Amino acid sequence: MTAIMEDWDYLQATCAIYINSELPGLPLQMKPQKPVRGLSQRLKGKTGRFRGNLSGKRVDFSGRTVISPDPNLNIDEVAVPQLIALTMTFPERVTDYNIARLRQYVVNGPDKHPGANYIIYPTTGEKKWLKFGNREKFAAELHVGDIVERHIIDGDVVLFNRQPSLHKLSIMAHKARVMPWRTLRFNECVCTPYNADFDGDEMNLHLPQTEEARAEALILMGVTNNLITPRNGEPLVAATQDFLTSSYLISRRDAFFDRARFTHMCTHFADAHERIDLPPPTILKPIELWTGKQLFEILLRPSVRSHVLVNLETNSRTYEKNKYMCPRDGFVCIRNSELMCGSIDKAIIGGGNKNSLFHILMRDFTPAIAANCMTRLAKICARFLGDHGFSIGIPDVQPSKELNAKKDAVIARGHAKCDEFLKLYKDGKLPLQSGCTMEQTLEVKMNSVLSEIRDECGKLCVKELPHYNSPLIMALCGSKGSNINIAQMIACVGQQTVNGTRIPNGFTNRTTPHFPINAKEPPAKGFVANSFYTGMIPTEFFFHTMGGREGLVDTAVKTAETGYMQRRLMKALEDLSTQYDYTVRDSVGGIVQFTYGDDGLDPAGMEAKERPVDFIRAMMNVKATKRCVNEPSLKPYEIRDYLEANLSSTKFSQCSDLFKDEIKTFFYGKPKMEGYIEELVRLRKSLNLPTYESPSSASTTTTTTTTTTTTTTTTTTDVEMRDINNNEKDESSTTTTSTSNVSGSTADISGTASLSSIETTIDQIHRITTSQIDLFLDICLDKYNRAKIEPGTAVGAIGAQSIGEPGTQMTLKTFHFAGVASMNVTLGVPRIKEIINAAKTISTPIITASLNCDNDIRSARIVTGRIEKATLGQVSLFIKEVIKFDSCYISVKLDKNFIDSLQLDIDSSTVQIVSDYKLKVKPTDTTKEMMLYSLQFLKNKLPGVIVSGVPTVNRVVVSKIDEKSEKYQLLVEGYDLLHVMTTPGIKGTHTTSNHIIEVEKYLGIEAVRATIMSEIQMIMTSHGMSIDTRHVMLLADLMSFKGEILGITRFGIAKMKESVLMLASFEKTTDHLFDAAVHRRQDDIVGVSECIIMGIPVPLGTGLFKLLYNARKTNLPKKAQLLTE
Repeated sequence: MTAIMEDWDYLQATCAIYINSELPGLPLQMKPQKPVRGLSQRLKGKTGRFRGNLSGKRVDFSGRTVISPDPNLNIDEVAVPQLIALTMTFPERVTDYNIARLRQYVVNGPDKHPGANYIIYPTTGEKKWLKFGNREKFAAELHVGDIVERHIIDGDVVLFNRQPSLHKLSIMAHKARVMPWRTLRFNECVCTPYNADFDGDEMNLHLPQTEEARAEALILMGVTNNLITPRNGEPLVAATQDFLTSSYLISRRDAFFDRARFTHMCTHFADAHERIDLPPPTILKPIELWTGKQLFEILLRPSVRSHVLVNLETNSRTYEKNKYMCPRDGFVCIRNSELMCGSIDKAIIGGGNKNSLFHILMRDFTPAIAANCMTRLAKICARFLGDHGFSIGIPDVQPSKELNAKKDAVIARGHAKCDEFLKLYKDGKLPLQSGCTMEQTLEVKMNSVLSEIRDECGKLCVKELPHYNSPLIMALCGSKGSNINIAQMIACVGQQTVNGTRIPNGFTNRTTPHFPINAKEPPAKGFVANSFYTGMIPTEFFFHTMGGREGLVDTAVKTAETGYMQRRLMKALEDLSTQYDYTVRDSVGGIVQFTYGDDGLDPAGMEAKERPVDFIRAMMNVKATKRCVNEPSLKPYEIRDYLEANLSSTKFSQCSDLFKDEIKTFFYGKPKMEGYIEELVRLRKSLNLPTYESPSSASTTTTTTTTTTTTTTTTTTDVEMRDINNNEKDESSTTTTSTSNVSGSTADISGTASLSSIETTIDQIHRITTSQIDLFLDICLDKYNRAKIEPGTAVGAIGAQSIGEPGTQMTLKTFHFAGVASMNVTLGVPRIKEIINAAKTISTPIITASLNCDNDIRSARIVTGRIEKATLGQVSLFIKEVIKFDSCYISVKLDKNFIDSLQLDIDSSTVQIVSDYKLKVKPTDTTKEMMLYSLQFLKNKLPGVIVSGVPTVNRVVVSKIDEKSEKYQLLVEGYDLLHVMTTPGIKGTHTTSNHIIEVEKYLGIEAVRATIMSEIQMIMTSHGMSIDTRHVMLLADLMSFKGEILGITRFGIAKMKESVLMLASFEKTTDHLFDAAVHRRQDDIVGVSECIIMGIPVPLGTGLFKLLYNARKTNLPKKAQLLTE
């Protein structure tokens, strides 16, 4: 019987291991000798069935090799190595139009390009390999309807991908260009979306196998149609590195070229079919010369027949506040595709800027025109730099004696300030910063001074280095590096930091044994006074490696963190899409948003910052391209009436009221922003001209003109018209003075003449006609309609990518709260994780409290005392035990100075109240020895007793709202928002917390939704990144649309989603499957994950709708009656 029971137990264990081989609690003797892979292990994990074989699969018709740059390719092309082109095939069906070409491919066979590998006969299903057999015979027998698996040829649509694929622009459709050698090559302008460089990166190539797939790939995934990122609508495909340097050198003021050089450069970017019209030369004698700026005109508009008329006014990176006389030619003005002034740099042709040239070409014209211009730029820049030469060497980073002397003076001044702070610190006289101890204040002040040294050295280098210095050119044009990099190479490496502070003491109260104990001088705490050119001394080198190591560790840790975060975001948001009723719904029809982003506009279609039209530039474009010289200009009231009539017409009925209000604001203005009409009225008022703000003022103008003309001319000509027309000023002033003593009629005539000339001048400067308003409104309407979100757009997946992808560029470190050095606040990836996890406890909870009396520091301190936790130990001078013959007790002496300085409402009577609330406890038999222990225990516990404030608040810091104003707010470190809001002196309605669970608890679901949005946007802004509010809004709505805050975790997603397959493909695979089996759950297969697993089309995008056959009604003949009827 024992043997049978042992066999039964063994059978049970074996069956359990078969189901789950990682089952805990198995007896040691029953564990298998070799590791067994149970059914659960085959299903779960990254390499399990769900994630490894169903959600993602290995594919045929793909290739992979190393990538290289080729600026001579179009930006939508990829050079495919011939070896890959011979291997990857496309099944092309034989038609009457291509039969001759395909017959030639069959004759060429599999080893000669362009050839074919197989012929498939659909009628019989037979497949012939063309490696062997009579290929001429096969070619002759080819018929319409047969399928030839031919090689990749020029123009084929291929998908190009680099991993990690963090956003949708990591896989795009290119056109193949078959070329020799063994690397995949593409234009460097397309590096940014792939995040590719050429230090050994490899990329993947996929070949779509049907005509439908090719068409869909080219329209939806083509490079030309994806020049901008859906994260914020900024251009991502743009000029980079060498192209920026070359453009800057070409467009500088002193760049002149003779006819031979200029025409030769024009041929660099032109192909055989390009027509180029040369502009007239800038300099005629003694030799004809053209400028580099004229070369950019030809780049934009090679032929005068071209309709591409670009208008742009913006500042380049080197702009220095003087618009028309900028010493570095930093103001860029392009009028009708002619570059009037300015140097071309990253701000003009680089990515990430909505005022860039390519963004304007794309918005005002078409993406294809922008792509063609980018291709021309890449070709000419690569050739120019190759001919001109651009290199870096030791002389470029060698400082002059003058620069060394100035650098030494800057460092000496910095060290002198630090010595002064150290002296004050040792004497105990250093003024404290809000919320800081004396040591923290010293660190903040010294860190600030030492950081400034490097910045000053950078500015010195920029001033002192010659204009042809290579590192300086690269930093100025934005191609690589910055002033800090130049300063580190030439002048001073600067202060090294670890976790945002100076090098901490790792040895016995010192950084290294080379310094005295407790040394706080700059060299002892990581300040490197040498440059890379001079070389570092051993201690400086040691500190420098510490600073560098932090970045490496941070990057390594960050990759895994952000990868998992993005996966969770994608799983939660993947099935959200816009529908034909403009709502955003999930796969089962649940409404997450009634209108996407509250306005139904696509973030990728935003021309201005989160708005569909840049009105100022649109008006400038209208005025430059449509002059309307012979058309009368409109008066202010006429502009207003004409605009109102147009906006209320049926043409604008589909536009939102918000968009119409934005157009009106542009013309009418708003507080702190002058509108177009207001500007015109102000100009006319300043010249004492009639304003025409209403029809009544226009009718009275004729009667009042004659009586006011004399005074008008004097004020106008003497004061206001200086910039308009100096000649008119002189003439009118002399006219006025000469006629002052003669008859009034003569004065009236001269005044009227002068007035009309001023009117003419104003009309030339600030005129607008009905045709121009019509064109302006048409442009606005067209851009608005193009910016509308299309039904079927996978807004959830795009939003998840837009939030997750910038996370890879963030750091994991904490940052100082704005303006408060001592208050660290978690930012970056850890903070985003806290928000999307809806964490109950966060690392740095901060309540920002507004004060009723926010301009008085004393009242702010009084309110601080009400909130900040104060313990008995903090407010006491001493706590000591007193033992006498007849009694023993603990004596506490309060520190009145400390209590007064913190404005605390504490005295002996308030402390006495604590002893009133007594508990009735049955006395125990206490010996004298036990009494001593009780007294000791009480003495140890008393310092921690809270005597005032909120127990969950660690500290409160009084902070200025901004540097300029004298208004204060409280930053409360801790929890209990309700207690802080209800504290006397606090403005509860203006008090916010960064802890979303607490906000939900006390303020409700709408408040927490707004908090999630503002917190994520604050994190992005603090890292210098921008993300469209619509993406963040969608995430906040998803987390709150069920009526409670659900985190993007395995528990939150399980509450949001119902699909078993989707949950099984995410986490806890076997748990979800077992639970579904027990409860007989049903999966409708409508979400993204389920459809991919089952291999059916996903109901998003082109899979959202279905086509119906519109059958015509046919009149059937009447049924013939039978004889029997």
